[in-house]
Amino acid sequence: MRASRSKTALPQPVKRALRKLGADISVARRRRTISTLLMAERAFITRNTLAKVEKGDPGVSLGIYASVLFVLGMTDRLAELVDPARDPLGQDLEENRLPKRVRMPRTELRGEPDAA
Repeated sequence: MRASRSKTALPQPVKRALRKLGADISVARRRRTISTLLMAERAFITRNTLAKVEKGDPGVSLGIYASVLFVLGMTDRLAELVDPARDPLGQDLEENRLPKRVRMPRTELRGEPDAA
């Protein structure tokens, strides 16, 4: 069986992040003393898929990761993953696009009423 192109094409930081996510999910499950069988049942997945999740397999769908996080009571963390309020780079880029100055239309400068 050949490796999926999407799995091999992933940058190393992405692979590391997924492995960490899987390991963190495993720790959270064990801290809650939830067996792999019970976790898989609650997330409506197989134990084999849960093992892939806990290894950080990039072939597992985001929906399955979300289901596992739901079972762990961590759905709120998923919802905040790409929260615009926590995106300093995006905020900086947006701020850089703001106009340097704002000019009033000439009609407002002369005190003439708008034609609207």
